[in-house]
Amino acid sequence: MRGVEIQPFSDQHLDDAARLLEQRHARHRAAEPLLAEQVDFRGLLGALWARDAASGAVALRHGRVVGYLLGAPRDDSWGPNIWVEAAGHAVEEAEDARDLYAAAAEHWVEQERTRHYVLVPAEEALIDAWFRVGFGGQHAHGIREVPAHTEVAVPDGFEIRHPDASEIEALIDVGLALPRHQVQSPVFSARSVPSDEEERQEWLDTFAGDDEEVLIGYLDDRPVACWSVTSIEHSREHGGLARPDRAAFLGFAATLPESRGSGIGVALTDACFAWAAEHDYPTMVTDWRETNLLASRFWPRRGFRRMFLRLYRSIP
Repeated sequence: MRGVEIQPFSDQHLDDAARLLEQRHARHRAAEPLLAEQVDFRGLLGALWARDAASGAVALRHGRVVGYLLGAPRDDSWGPNIWVEAAGHAVEEAEDARDLYAAAAEHWVEQERTRHYVLVPAEEALIDAWFRVGFGGQHAHGIREVPAHTEVAVPDGFEIRHPDASEIEALIDVGLALPRHQVQSPVFSARSVPSDEEERQEWLDTFAGDDEEVLIGYLDDRPVACWSVTSIEHSREHGGLARPDRAAFLGFAATLPESRGSGIGVALTDACFAWAAEHDYPTMVTDWRETNLLASRFWPRRGFRRMFLRLYRSIP
């Protein structure tokens, strides 16, 4: 017997859970110092616990809380889902995460919520524990320092500049390059590719806004690549513990298939670093599908370190 007792999560466990989360974050920051320093752990947990249909479990050993797990559904676009967010779990011993999941998942599957997502710090023992209850790597959140100075070397025949509203029709294919790639093997994204009209409206909204820096790579005056960078505050996926202080967010990157490998993506990334340095961002964050072979190799080569992994399990 492992001597661990599992109970349903309740209000009385919030303070102990906050203590465990603070300890986990301290370990995580020791490995990745760019993570947020000042965090309201109790507030994050209270917000998670207050979500509709939130549920979870705690692990006790000799009467002391040594682990917790909290999950709640997102909208139905994710299917019959449960999400364990970045603040939704912490354990003193990685193995206890497996017992917590066993208890919580029974309730979730009874509710016919069979698609399970969990954001896990890039800690080998913790990731291994989740893998051994059937999860696999789906998505990564990457982080790195912004260089103080970056030379942008544009490949011969290309140029980088801001797009013009008169180019929307030519920009549609560039904007759709990423979702078209994501539905292919081995990503097999369940999200459908937007229509040309939906993408056209996306570009109209982009031109109407002023909260992101959009850079286009052109070849013979034709748009072939698009990179976008903004403040991390504008990212819906990078909140709480996954939102570093004063970070820039490289939120979109896509290149037409015929221009991949040309070096224009590297040049656009460097242009985003230069923009971030000019605007006094010390840190940059991006994310990618681990099943996207191109992206999962490109971004680590640009110096991005995995800070969180989104793991996924579908039952059956």
